[in-house]
Amino acid sequence: MTAKIIDGKAIAQEIRADLAKHVAQLTAQGNTPGLTVVLVGDNPASKVYVRSKQRACEEAGINSTVHRLAEETTQEELLDLITQLNADSTVHGILVQLPLPGHLNEEEVINAILPEKDVDGFHPINVGKLQIGAGGFVPCTPAGILELVKRTEVPIAGQNVVVLGRSNIVGKPVATLFLQENATVTICHSRTKDVAAEARRADILIAAVGRPKLVKRDWVKPGAVVIDVGINRVNGKIVGDVDFEEVKEVAGAITPVPGGVGPMTIAMLLKATVEAAARG
Repeated sequence: MTAKIIDGKAIAQEIRADLAKHVAQLTAQGNTPGLTVVLVGDNPASKVYVRSKQRACEEAGINSTVHRLAEETTQEELLDLITQLNADSTVHGILVQLPLPGHLNEEEVINAILPEKDVDGFHPINVGKLQIGAGGFVPCTPAGILELVKRTEVPIAGQNVVVLGRSNIVGKPVATLFLQENATVTICHSRTKDVAAEARRADILIAAVGRPKLVKRDWVKPGAVVIDVGINRVNGKIVGDVDFEEVKEVAGAITPVPGGVGPMTIAMLLKATVEAAARG
């Protein structure tokens, strides 16, 4: 059996096309959605991500602005900029590209963004709303993962979902999202006694640990849906946390890297920005 390849690029394009229609409607009402990205320093990966976000915004008709700040920008200068963006009614979403240079306090910066403009879903108020199902903004990668699984038309309620990784950006929020869909969720981490055994129980396996090709064929239940969140550079190539060539022979469906979860993250960011504009 060879797994169905879940084409995140194609699904993201469908979502972005639908969003473009919504943006056109809002723009016709004099309310063009606006996303502002703040980029501090010269991190090469961050620059690539920001360019991708800009292009996606332009395609959807969303106003996109990038504030590029020097590496030596102070905490006070960065917080002053966020205060200005919070007060700007044309800015519906604010995204501070992480990681920040080491001398800056990420937590303080995230907390300074108004929750209603926190389209990344990292503000503590939005984190709390996610936990109780109160409708705040959700981190974009977990939101994209859930959308990918739903579009495979695999039932989620009652399924065993195993999440490898417990980060605040992916592991914890994605576990919460699947719990809210009535799955039975297990989170594995560095202290889990037998990660492979836990993974083999999964009907839906989500790998988000940042270790290249960690998940092998014998970690996967035959027919399971495997979502690979990893982005690792190995010998000049981008590979995931799943050994794709091995696992595709046993899984029922699998996301590739690249072209799986990544495009969905950007699509969910655009969706959150449009929702923020629609909320007013």
